[in-house]
Amino acid sequence: MPELPEVTALASALDGKLRGQVIAAGHLVSFSALKTFRVPLEALAGLEIERVNRHGKFIDVEAQGIHLVFHLARAGWVTWHDAAPKVPARPGKSGLALRIVLDGGAGFSLTEAGTQKHLAVYVVEDPAEVPGIAALGPDPMADDFTVEDLRGILQRAGRAQLKGVLRDQKILAGIGNAYSDEILHAARLSPFKPAGSLDESAAGELFGHIQRVLGEALAAAGDVPIDKLKDAKRSGMRVHGRTGEPCDVCGTTIAEVSFADSSLQYCPGCQTGGKPLADRRMSRLLK
Repeated sequence: MPELPEVTALASALDGKLRGQVIAAGHLVSFSALKTFRVPLEALAGLEIERVNRHGKFIDVEAQGIHLVFHLARAGWVTWHDAAPKVPARPGKSGLALRIVLDGGAGFSLTEAGTQKHLAVYVVEDPAEVPGIAALGPDPMADDFTVEDLRGILQRAGRAQLKGVLRDQKILAGIGNAYSDEILHAARLSPFKPAGSLDESAAGELFGHIQRVLGEALAAAGDVPIDKLKDAKRSGMRVHGRTGEPCDVCGTTIAEVSFADSSLQYCPGCQTGGKPLADRRMSRLLK
């Protein structure tokens, strides 16, 4: 799933390509992807794109008071076309959900791999009409997000596990499964440690690691072409997706905890004092 660094890079790349362009048409292929109906998709035709913004993991294409907002979910992606395909957009193995064509002939497609379809598209007059955006917590990379803000979040979270707190979009916007693993590894903290147990100093250190890990990922993703962003994200991971490999900090084999539809990776040597974490499905968690 693209997270804050990749979504920021996508929004920036799309802004550079789309700003000032006029939308010729939008072709919806996966009808389940469109979550709003009050403003029709056809309302975008003829509008000039003014900017592309990011809200958490949502991308917002703003065109003269109408917003095309989309969330790529776990398996969605954006494909840019210097010349949009002439073949009519229709369902197929490509996983095409939506294609936007510009007056000049260029455009972009939203696609989603796999059988579980969670990619979501909204056409609204105000991004706050999108429930996921309205519920977002603060952006951890915003200029006004402070260490005091993070300390308050951790204390309010109480016994909730750090991993869940970091990736909960209603608590912090933009961090997902991968970067929460990376941040906790950098901070040498167990993913199951209660958030409220961090003292003032530890919370301050965690704040620094959030800023550094996301900041480095943002810088690394900044000049990467859209079609290379997913591979660039994978190559930059130190623990996430690296089960069975040696930790590049201490050499301990990276371990995994599996859930029903996801997994987390961590280094026992760096994060849990050498102790393996019990599988959550067994209802016994080591902190």
